[in-house]
Amino acid sequence: MAVSQACLRYAMGVNMKAAIVGCGSIARVHAGCIQSSDNHSLAAFADTITEKADSFAKQYNGHAYPSLEEMLEKEEIDVLHICTPHYLHVPMAVYALERGVHVFMEKPPVISKEQLEQLQAVHTGKKMGICFQNRYNPSVIQVKKLIDSGEAGNINGARGIVTWSRSKVYYTGSGWRGNLAAEGGGALINQSIHTLDLLAYFLGKPISVDATMANHHLKGVTEVEDMMEAFLCFEGDKTACFYATTAYCSDVPPLIELSCDNMTIRIEDLEVTCYYKTGKMEKLPVRRMECLGKSYWGAGHRDCIADFYDSIEKKRPFSLDLKGLNETILLMLGTYESARTGREIMIHA
Repeated sequence: MAVSQACLRYAMGVNMKAAIVGCGSIARVHAGCIQSSDNHSLAAFADTITEKADSFAKQYNGHAYPSLEEMLEKEEIDVLHICTPHYLHVPMAVYALERGVHVFMEKPPVISKEQLEQLQAVHTGKKMGICFQNRYNPSVIQVKKLIDSGEAGNINGARGIVTWSRSKVYYTGSGWRGNLAAEGGGALINQSIHTLDLLAYFLGKPISVDATMANHHLKGVTEVEDMMEAFLCFEGDKTACFYATTAYCSDVPPLIELSCDNMTIRIEDLEVTCYYKTGKMEKLPVRRMECLGKSYWGAGHRDCIADFYDSIEKKRPFSLDLKGLNETILLMLGTYESARTGREIMIHA
């Protein structure tokens, strides 16, 4: 049996080769993370707008292609980064995985239950990771350690708030944003899914969701919501209030607040503040990190991507795979179902 060049590189301990499909703004963050690594290299770029792929190829010294299919046919790739419009994430991931390529996918992992079932049906032995980089924010890591230590006591409830700004041009200039079939939604699936994920990360297994959504400031421009609010119930009688809007006047860091037995913990960007029952307030020391993209996106992209590559090299599990993010995915889909039907949705009985 012939041994692929990719397999030979693993055997020889040579760097992994990466490719990116979808050469937009978030792709530059992925490319920057890979370029900063001493162990891996960028080999190829694909985009239906060939000028975009050409620009990346020139900047990062790789090859440009007009399609994913042609790129994977002509290149020996170890890891594919999917940075395309949402509706293409799953079909492209399936295509690459079935051809023996590891996949690192931008959020969202799916836009429907049908897509989730498609991904779950793929069994190739190759890894798929999803970019929920905010779990790697130093502030989030610090809070998780604090909660796990028991010092804060039990979490009783939480709130997550995202207030960002997305204008008419943001949608009309993209060719796909604001289209329900292509984007899958708006303020939740595109802008605030990371905050929803962190609520699930801290509070655990979601039980139910009761949500509403609206389009306040872009009526007639988009088919998707610019506001989503939800009441979330988690195992252990924990509840959370969630609110997201893209109708604010500017982009500010999301806020997550955890109400615990012994203190209230507030996360804003890379700041963590603890409010004790005694009235004492304390800011925890948090490691500062460079944000490769917009600061309010979070600072965890580089660590998230590095961890995925390390999991491939060491043949160990990667926490942000389809199984590890199952609760977040079900919660997101359930929130949309609740908002669209006007009824409470049970995530787990």
